[in-house]
Amino acid sequence: MIRLLVADDHAMVRRGLQVFLATQPDIEMVGEAANGEETLERVVHLKPDVVLMDLNMPVLNGIDTTARLKKEQPHIKVIVLTSFVDYDHVLPAIRAGARGYLLKDIEPEELVAAIRRVFQGMVELHPDAAGLLMTHVTLPEGAESSSGPGRQEEAVQELDKLTRREQEVLQLIASGMNNREISEALYITEKTVKTHVSHLLDKLGVADRTQAAIYALKHGIV
Repeated sequence: MIRLLVADDHAMVRRGLQVFLATQPDIEMVGEAANGEETLERVVHLKPDVVLMDLNMPVLNGIDTTARLKKEQPHIKVIVLTSFVDYDHVLPAIRAGARGYLLKDIEPEELVAAIRRVFQGMVELHPDAAGLLMTHVTLPEGAESSSGPGRQEEAVQELDKLTRREQEVLQLIASGMNNREISEALYITEKTVKTHVSHLLDKLGVADRTQAAIYALKHGIV
């Protein structure tokens, strides 16, 4: 059973989700919150597996709430469910720790499928959000897009530089795992994971885990 908490300042949205999710045999909506502070308070007692997070909430917004959750409750997976799809929302949300970024016009069945996949450790991105992230990671500042054969060959060469273990770590980063989870999955220490992460970031020429994850998504190694 997937324990879900819905954080949204619109009661109608929370009620609609509650009614639909009640029909799902493997998802239990254990609670709801109308702002970020309520979310942080309630996850402590309700212990959800997944939080469906709106971004535009009073008191504490969804991005700051996600960042706090990542720090205080790292095992909880966050899926952003919002109406915004732009750099000012997508990049900060993913950097804060969200493992999904979806828009509110999503079909209910697709939302349920996304919740299940994120619960299993995968990443779920609306195509527009994925496009923004890919543009961010592949374009130097001020440069125009380039996705021709030369860039594709360069990407293959970059991936070939990675050891088999570094490729495994990259794949797990792209699936949304943190260092502790990766260490448990591969039966290695967190210190070793950090070393692999540092090496693969350097070899791929990316600045952080977010860029590494989008690189992996773009080149189909997830």
